[in-house]
Amino acid sequence: MTAVEQLWFTAPFELELRKTEMPIPSLGQVLVKTKFSAVSPGTEMLLYRGQIPSSMSLDTTIAGMQEQCAYPLQYGYASVGKIIEIGSGVAESWLGKQVFAFQPHASHFISYVDKLIEVPPDIPAERAVFFANMETAVNLVHDGAPLVGERIAVLGLGVIGLLLTSVLTRFPLKEITTFDRIGARREWSLKLGANSSFDPQSISDREKADLIYEVSGVPEALNLAIELSGFASRIVVGSWYGKKSAPVWLGGDAHRNRLRVITSQVSTIAPELAGRWSKERRYQTTWDMLRHITPEQWITHKELLKNAAALYAQIDRQPEDCLQPVFTY
Repeated sequence: MTAVEQLWFTAPFELELRKTEMPIPSLGQVLVKTKFSAVSPGTEMLLYRGQIPSSMSLDTTIAGMQEQCAYPLQYGYASVGKIIEIGSGVAESWLGKQVFAFQPHASHFISYVDKLIEVPPDIPAERAVFFANMETAVNLVHDGAPLVGERIAVLGLGVIGLLLTSVLTRFPLKEITTFDRIGARREWSLKLGANSSFDPQSISDREKADLIYEVSGVPEALNLAIELSGFASRIVVGSWYGKKSAPVWLGGDAHRNRLRVITSQVSTIAPELAGRWSKERRYQTTWDMLRHITPEQWITHKELLKNAAALYAQIDRQPEDCLQPVFTY
């Protein structure tokens, strides 16, 4: 038996560190010792604040997150660790491998081998924790399908917005404009190659964008996306708002502009791509994109699991200081 620490969300604004024992892996399973797990300041804050609808699951494709959201529960979807024990039927070559898993925050976890993603040897663990968010960025690009010479706007420069910007800068676009209220994040987007970056509250008349990505997590930002749109522009919504909502202005130009609003979700492959793209192909593309940037420089906090309550409270009160927190084990 292995002693394990697990983080549990027990009620809005309440966390609990639970200690338990992990049994030995059974047929087809392995035991992973976690090295890092990334905190999502977006999705996890919805759970922390009690803003996720109880009628829906946290994720329909990740084991353990398919039930309706109800406290107490575990959460987290970006863990990197080392396989330290294998069960029967698992090849000896898996022992010692570094892997990524869509697993909640815990010091150890048991998983079936086919649910793990092997981390390429040239990618360090601190970068590998960005895998889930980079896959989301790749999916957003696929869903928006940017064209040569287009003007693109990215609303929201959390980790997903910055990763999305990093991928978009590899395209021959006319212009990439980013928006965020936090100045340091705007500076990061410019370093990545964005042409300009603005506080959304100080926007003036601008040339209309062909493609707008809304990844701020703020429902009101949909109105800015509409304001930035021209005739037949596409708006790709990558945010998950939970219980949050806001009035959306669909009168005026929005009514006549034949806008396309596309909701993007990384748990599936877009139907028009599914014939050629699999999850495995997208995974390989995600690793390739991570090779071109060093997102580990965005890690603002490294905390032990026992300090989780203080960390989440800080993210809640001072989001501008918490770009990418991670737990270390």
